[in-house]
Amino acid sequence: MTTDDVELVQRSWDKAEFVKDVTAELFFSRLFQLAPGLQPLFGTDARERERRFTQFVGSTVRSLDRVEALRPAVRELGARHPDLAANEEMHANVAAALLWTLHKSLRREFTPEVRGAWINAYSTLSEAMRGAGGAPRAA
Repeated sequence: MTTDDVELVQRSWDKAEFVKDVTAELFFSRLFQLAPGLQPLFGTDARERERRFTQFVGSTVRSLDRVEALRPAVRELGARHPDLAANEEMHANVAAALLWTLHKSLRREFTPEVRGAWINAYSTLSEAMRGAGGAPRAA
């Protein structure tokens, strides 16, 4: 992940976060279409899960310029949820839902460069969570 990637992700998230309620709702709607089995993991309170999603993504995105400091926390998250951390299909579904959501939220501003930056950022964090290289690439 390059410094340009970080900047593109941060700027684009600022725009998506402006409509954070819609962004979060779109994300979970798409994620649960792709992987209905994940729904119980996120609880039944849609407002709370959407609030946690935007808070988590926002703090992660703001920390991307310090990714080396962020990696231990992401690894710890993977260690707390080893079944999810090792699940490549789950990582691919989350990536696909995230990219779809950003495309819908950002519209024309979701350029190929922005998309590529998000793929690079997600791959970096996914690799850290799984504690290994070779994160799935989003389509």
